[in-house]
Amino acid sequence: MKLQFTKMHGAGNDFVVIDATRTPFTPDPALLQRLTDRRFGVGCDQVLVIESPSQADVDFDYRIFNADGSEVGQCGNGSRALARYVREHGLSDKNPIRVRTTTSVLELRDAGPGEYRVNMGVPKLEPAQVPFEAASRATRYTVMLDGNTALEIGVVSMGNPHAVLLVDDVDRAPVAEIGAALQAHPAFPQSVNVGFLQILDAGHARLRVYERGAGETLACGSGACAAAVVGQLWGVLGPSVQMQLRGGTLTIDWQGEGHPVLMTGPAQTVFTGELEWPN
Repeated sequence: MKLQFTKMHGAGNDFVVIDATRTPFTPDPALLQRLTDRRFGVGCDQVLVIESPSQADVDFDYRIFNADGSEVGQCGNGSRALARYVREHGLSDKNPIRVRTTTSVLELRDAGPGEYRVNMGVPKLEPAQVPFEAASRATRYTVMLDGNTALEIGVVSMGNPHAVLLVDDVDRAPVAEIGAALQAHPAFPQSVNVGFLQILDAGHARLRVYERGAGETLACGSGACAAAVVGQLWGVLGPSVQMQLRGGTLTIDWQGEGHPVLMTGPAQTVFTGELEWPN
């Protein structure tokens, strides 16, 4: 069997995109590992699968698989790549289009040459919705690492769970160490994506994200949204933020509680190809 794919990226967060609207795709763990492997396969942070809509209120279903084979409910950079793929491959000429993940319905809009805007939905701040183990909702939470290190975090769901902490310098932050520790913390029963946020001013920030099932990536769209929300709730960011990630810059707009988060940024096609795989 020859599996056709397209390699894409959004601000350096890279993907293998599979069109399952025409040919069925089975997310076999061995196949996912081959697709994501940077030495023996194609290489990517996540595999994105476009499917025909399962319900009449959306244009496509959208599935997201990590390198470890786990399926997740949200990927903001992947959503922009998906929007570009749909237009480039003639799957739809609508603007915007609506897609359904396992956790969310997203609205994707062409925002100009190479730029796409995603309505990421209203952020969920109740601990049970994240999910996060806490006695009650708060703006800031303190968690203990290794029994003696107190860490102050903000917690939010953007269709997937995020913890955000402030750092003085993202270049010097112990991203892998703290990221892995928080992902294994019992307060996060479904693990968590961990964002390290450095404030430059009210409209500019830097961010690194340690993702579930993938480790640190060059960019994380839902992580940028979560960081902007936490930064605004903490009074250190305004309603529109230029979020600088290692792979590029995303514009995040949020008008406060009850409003959706809008993310605008680039999406690029890298190459297309075929992978031989046993039937």
